Amino acid sequence: MTNAISITNVGFKYAENSGVAFNNLSLNIPAGERFGLLGPNGAGKTTLINLMTGVLRASKGSISLMGKDILHEKKEVSKLFGFVPQFYSFYQELSPVENLEFFGAWSGLSKATIKKRTNELLEVLGLDNVRDKPVSKFSGGMKNRVNLAIGVIHQPKILFLDEPTNGVDVQARHAIINYLKELNAAGTTLVYTSHHLSEAQNLCTKIALIDDGKIITEGDLNTLLIGHEKDGLEGLFLGLTGKEYRDQ
Repeated sequence: MTNAISITNVGFKYAENSGVAFNNLSLNIPAGERFGLLGPNGAGKTTLINLMTGVLRASKGSISLMGKDILHEKKEVSKLFGFVPQFYSFYQELSPVENLEFFGAWSGLSKATIKKRTNELLEVLGLDNVRDKPVSKFSGGMKNRVNLAIGVIHQPKILFLDEPTNGVDVQARHAIINYLKELNAAGTTLVYTSHHLSEAQNLCTKIALIDDGKIITEGDLNTLLIGHEKDGLEGLFLGLTGKEYRDQ
């Protein structure tokens, strides 16, 4: 099976010697998966996503997306992935249409393609009736959907999602997860991180549990649950990472 992402013997630590560090970390994510990258606060999830997207640079090892090295084939790699960060990555004073026009152009899309994709995304994400209103007036769930639309306007082969439903209500979460499943069914590989373990269990087909910069288990979710004699992801998570507080 073709790998969407290959991480080989990656090393990384922050310059100030604080925070998570990786040493010889390796991970392969097959194309077409809905892959969950899960772990406690401070385990290294966001840092690893930042390494995979080129925001941070590894001190050793290699990372490739769809067979292309992220350091040596930057231009090609940038077209392969979309990124939906935990925090809003748009201009609050602009409308959804204006934001999508800007980020679509940034991605190198033609005006015709931007218009077509904007209309499609606003319709499917339930934002068409507010297409010309300032995003600053939107609810949290609506802003998350704008964030998502920006991340997929260029139809990436891989989509990174860092807490994509953080702070939204049940209806918005349901709509976002259903849309992500549709994207995956159409061929997009999802790499997802969240603290909502029931949501992760609903969405992900494979997972990796990460703690203190190390992968402590990975594989098919159902196989892991059976192997560890757990009936849910929360039980598996607590069994492998412990129950002590991690938010201090």
